[in-house]
Amino acid sequence: MFVHKYLCYVFLTSFLTINSSGWSNEDAKRLFDDLMISYNRHRRPAASPHEAVDVQLRLRLSQIIDVHELDQIMTISVWLKQSWTDRKLAWDPDDYGGVSVLYVPYEMIWVPDIVLINNAKGTFNITIDTKATLHPNGRVVWEPPAIYKSLCQIDIQWFPFDEQNCLLKFGSWTYPSGLLHLSLMDAVNETQMEVTNERGELELLALVEDGIDLDDYYPSVEWDIMSTQATKRSKHFFGSKNGIYEEIDFNLALRRKPLFYTVNLVFPCVGISFLTVLVFYLPSESGEKVSLSINILVALTMFFLLLIEIIPANSTTLPFVGKYLLFTMILVTLSVLITVVSLQFHFRKPTTHQMGKTVRRLFLNILPRLLCMRRPLFMRRRAVDRTSERAKLRYYDRKFGQCSPISGSSAERQRQQQHGKLANRANAKSADAELLNEKLAKLYSSPQAIKSFENLCFIAALLRKKDMDTKQDQEWKFVAMVFDRLFLIIFSFACLFGTCWILFQAPTFYDTRQPKQPMMSL
Repeated sequence: MFVHKYLCYVFLTSFLTINSSGWSNEDAKRLFDDLMISYNRHRRPAASPHEAVDVQLRLRLSQIIDVHELDQIMTISVWLKQSWTDRKLAWDPDDYGGVSVLYVPYEMIWVPDIVLINNAKGTFNITIDTKATLHPNGRVVWEPPAIYKSLCQIDIQWFPFDEQNCLLKFGSWTYPSGLLHLSLMDAVNETQMEVTNERGELELLALVEDGIDLDDYYPSVEWDIMSTQATKRSKHFFGSKNGIYEEIDFNLALRRKPLFYTVNLVFPCVGISFLTVLVFYLPSESGEKVSLSINILVALTMFFLLLIEIIPANSTTLPFVGKYLLFTMILVTLSVLITVVSLQFHFRKPTTHQMGKTVRRLFLNILPRLLCMRRPLFMRRRAVDRTSERAKLRYYDRKFGQCSPISGSSAERQRQQQHGKLANRANAKSADAELLNEKLAKLYSSPQAIKSFENLCFIAALLRKKDMDTKQDQEWKFVAMVFDRLFLIIFSFACLFGTCWILFQAPTFYDTRQPKQPMMSL
């Protein structure tokens, strides 16, 4: 078994990548053989069993592949640079032809079992076969690429104008802090602070504001990086007998670029909400007021279904767009109810409803003046016509008496009154008027004249009733117009105020911070 292992080592030396400044493959092969001949990659590179191995970490972000809101998973591409000292891998370059660096497969040496603790999918450790860099002083540098899928609790309160904090927790899966000591590589402006942990004990934290390397970062089209804080902490896992474990948390604060959702989600919702106002501008005679309201309600329901497919199910907070959709849906529902009342006013008839004094005073006198409304011109003309018709009727009433059924003593009394009037007039005239008076008296007392008077009185009463019904019918329609105008103004202010009040609550509108830019793009 040892022979096969040794032959494998010899075979791998042919694939070693070394610096080409005059070094021979024989020197590199001899160095590799000397280092690996008695090396045990399963033994921790410490001088004593109780000595901790210092491992330095550096996270270099390459790309934010995806932040899946529904599954609450962030997928990123990174290079996790790790560095530690292994005294068994040290050598003197003069003894090996000046070889000062050696690249070996990481499977052949001891590497710390640093894993992503809050891993969501896949394996916890790095599975890509890469080489580690060995230096003469025993320093080992290993920087493998990896694609991590970490859990990221999505805060949907201000979606799509939201900012998410996604955490990457790295630590040793096996070794506690007494055997493996973690630290940040090339940490600048490190801050020490004490906090109280979950057990009520004081815990020392080390914070670095720029904890993630963005030199090779490819900017995302959906997210801006606002902060890259790194925190080193010691954590006690309940149920573990090995004591305290050290971990390094990389906090990636991401601010969403809202252009896509603003154009495809927010703007249509705002437009639909203002369509609610047009329901009160649509004439009642069109018969489409309720249909328009129902269509708007259906459109809002479709946007609600679309929102459910985007954001995760959450019973603690209502999303920002969801608030606006709910507000618009309430407005549309109220508009349907108010439209039904308005149509009920519009199609009222005098035979079924009588207008009360309060309604008449409020909707025909007070509100039209406040809403700058005037009664239609044809109604004023009809009022003038009715005035002239009433004057004519009063004239004929004075001339021929009040229209009522003429029969018996009443007919005789009317005949005598008319005969007396004509006689008085005829006395002042010549004798020829007496003959005319007698003929008129005979005409008034004839059955045909009495029947004609009765018919005229019936027609006059019918015209009065029809005129009154038309007047009340037009008044009910005008009440519906005033009702629509009133709620047109109310809903216009409600939509405008509600839109501004909800939309401008988003903290993104007041965030003046500039996102972090990679050095390669500067």
